[in-house]
Amino acid sequence: MKVLVVGGGGREHTLVWKLKQSPRVSQIYCAPGNAGTSQMAINVALSDTDIPGLLKFAQEHAIDLTVVGPEVPLVGGIVDKFEAAGMRIFGPNARAAILEGSKVFTKELLSKYHIPTAAYHRFNQAQSALEFLETNTIYPIVIKADGLAAGKGVLISMSKEEALQGVREIMEDKVFGSAGDEIIIEEFMTGPELSMLCFVDSKTVVPMVSAKDYKRIGEGDTGLNTGGMGAISPNPLYDQELEDYCIKNIIEPTLQGMRQEGRPFKGILYCGVMLTPAGPRVLEYNVRFGDPETQVILPRLETDLFDIFEAVIDDRLSDIKMVWDHSAAATIVLASRGYPEAYPKGIGITGLEKVGTSVIFHAGTINVDDKIVTNGGRVLNVTSKASTVVEALKTSYQNSELIHFDGKTIRQDIGS
Repeated sequence: MKVLVVGGGGREHTLVWKLKQSPRVSQIYCAPGNAGTSQMAINVALSDTDIPGLLKFAQEHAIDLTVVGPEVPLVGGIVDKFEAAGMRIFGPNARAAILEGSKVFTKELLSKYHIPTAAYHRFNQAQSALEFLETNTIYPIVIKADGLAAGKGVLISMSKEEALQGVREIMEDKVFGSAGDEIIIEEFMTGPELSMLCFVDSKTVVPMVSAKDYKRIGEGDTGLNTGGMGAISPNPLYDQELEDYCIKNIIEPTLQGMRQEGRPFKGILYCGVMLTPAGPRVLEYNVRFGDPETQVILPRLETDLFDIFEAVIDDRLSDIKMVWDHSAAATIVLASRGYPEAYPKGIGITGLEKVGTSVIFHAGTINVDDKIVTNGGRVLNVTSKASTVVEALKTSYQNSELIHFDGKTIRQDIGS
């Protein structure tokens, strides 16, 4: 079978790596891919948002299965276009991907079907949002741009002045473009967060092993939000009782609500949950594998990933015996200086060949004149498995020190 993986980050390198292990997969293409995917797949010079180009490539190369990594093409309707052309593709269609594409839609859905989440107000005019904030007395408060904003469309405002400024930046200055045409202002929830990822077909939900990621750039969860600076699996806060509660009270009601809205969901459902004093509440939904959670979840999967993807597409997920190993996994992100704001590219990377006891998943890398150089904010993921999270972290941190590029940035407290 020939597979096309859409995307070019650490998540996609992990997908390529796992699919490469399937005896049913004969060839993998990755669009656009990175320096890491080029070592085990054929990179294709197509943007992950070039849906017509990707479809043409899949047709011309008789691709048997396309797997979509990022959210933008999913929200943009890549699944609809491929399915209309008779091509097999894994992921939710555009009507279902709205769970990530519109925070307003998701909050309204959660409210309608009585799924626990933060109290909120929605606004499509800056003036009405500003008037609301003038009378609001409870801070901090959270402001969310409705649409996709590359993970940056959420502001936590500690005061009325910060909140007013945030609304003006999003709705008037359009710092997130059209994603800020409408906003949500919601209560600030407290408590630890957890990521819950599930395989979903039209009839069945199968949760994956748990993971915890670390979003902020600085130690002690300080500084700016990032796409993720590291992750561990399992999550020490996650147990069977919590999983059962979330499936019964959050995941299944959400999927049932989507079906009732005429938006049946198939693919990967990622639920961000906050464990508040009042119980678990939904922070957000994503409609694809998380990054860097994928880098610690898929190494623990023993079942053939290609078989799982096919079963989801064909509504046979209940027939799959999902097997996970009992080890722990940890990944450390090596980022560029300046990330998540402006950062340089084209910086040479050395020491990769010295790493033998971890798997290196490339995120922001590219080959230039037969040399691997940086090409993104998050550059590499150093992933290890061991009997405990502590041991896996120790190995990943040790191997991270063997890799060098100017401006290398690492959080030293992942897992603590």
